[in-house]
Amino acid sequence: MALTVLTISFALLLILGVPVVFAIGLSSVAAFLASAGGTEMIIPNLQTMFNTMIGDSGMNKLAFLAIPFFIFAGELMIYGGMADKIVNFAKAAVGHVRGGLGMSNVVACTLFGGISGSAVADVSAMGSVLIPVMKREGYDADYAVNVTTHAALVGVLTPTSLNIIIFCLAAGGKISILDMIYAGIIPAVLLTICNLTAAYLVAVRRGYPAGEWAGWNMIMRSFAAALPGIAVIGIILVCITAGITTATESASIAVLWALFLSAVVYRSLTFSQFIAACAKAAKTTGTVLTLIGISAVFGYLLAVNEVPQMAGEWMSHVSSSPWVVFLLVNVILFVLGTFLDMAPTILICTPIFMPICAKFGMDPIQFGIVMLLNCALGLNTPPVGTTQFVGCAIGEISVGQVMRTIWPFYGSLIVTMLFITYIPALSLWLPNLVRSMAVH
Repeated sequence: MALTVLTISFALLLILGVPVVFAIGLSSVAAFLASAGGTEMIIPNLQTMFNTMIGDSGMNKLAFLAIPFFIFAGELMIYGGMADKIVNFAKAAVGHVRGGLGMSNVVACTLFGGISGSAVADVSAMGSVLIPVMKREGYDADYAVNVTTHAALVGVLTPTSLNIIIFCLAAGGKISILDMIYAGIIPAVLLTICNLTAAYLVAVRRGYPAGEWAGWNMIMRSFAAALPGIAVIGIILVCITAGITTATESASIAVLWALFLSAVVYRSLTFSQFIAACAKAAKTTGTVLTLIGISAVFGYLLAVNEVPQMAGEWMSHVSSSPWVVFLLVNVILFVLGTFLDMAPTILICTPIFMPICAKFGMDPIQFGIVMLLNCALGLNTPPVGTTQFVGCAIGEISVGQVMRTIWPFYGSLIVTMLFITYIPALSLWLPNLVRSMAVH
């Protein structure tokens, strides 16, 4: 009974356009009330719900402190003018290639996504700079938006990605955050190569011009200007790998480094911008943590009603081939990702599908990268499509126009996802190497 109420109410609320966080919360309340079995059990059931939301299985985890720190570091980089430094370096490095601004866009979004750890923040910061410039230089708006929104997705796989932390906690704390950080590096590089290929091929087909060669002197100067910001990735990796700090402590160091760069080195962060960065980070953190707490209740209900076991049995009946099961999981995660934002998709689907994939031989770390890539694809797909809506707003173009020419860029992401799904070494080799080096 409770599972039926949970499923129907959640679906109905989404159809009615209720925000996801409220849809999850209200459907969970309805399910708890349906399972009460009598008025005398209503209060105890609601107490169980709130204890789950704010307890150790919900928001009350030390590791969650990394989330506001990573968000704040990204906001400081945005308001501190880091985007301009990265754009200058990207244009100097690859601006001379056919469709040079498109290629520069991919490189710039990739680098800034590695710093901010957020695809939406990446599109907002880099898109605001590059999309209008590309349009002025004769590039079509749909091309400019597609390049930006797909290159920004690399941010979900980088060391500063808060979604990596969310996945590790959704997995029950059984997966090392450090392992997931290293597991995302090779897929991030592969996705960047695929994005560059798609951007170049479309630029050639449309006859976009090549820029002028900036020269090695300009490349080195622009790289030196951008390097302090890019170094935050290295700082996080070194601190955690060497055992100097935890993930949470490295996130706080990232904040101090971002503040030092923006206020002292670049001197581009004003007091009003600092206050704006604090306010934006606080708002985003509140939204994410509320969603985590409410999703913990939703996950508790799924576990109590044995949804993961039922889903596993159903998939076992569909096929006994790991290839088919993994493909089916990818399709389901993609479809769900088009209706849900990234964090709720991770929090709801990880407890269901991770055991299924593990049963058919997929390592939980590999599954984490597959999950993140599918969620990233959902960020660029309506009806939710957060990054795409932001990009279209900046490019002043409709989502429908962008969707008509999105396929080469979709292809780059799907190719990466298939490689990661069926070649475990791409996500497991680097964390295994780091662990073996630590042992010796």
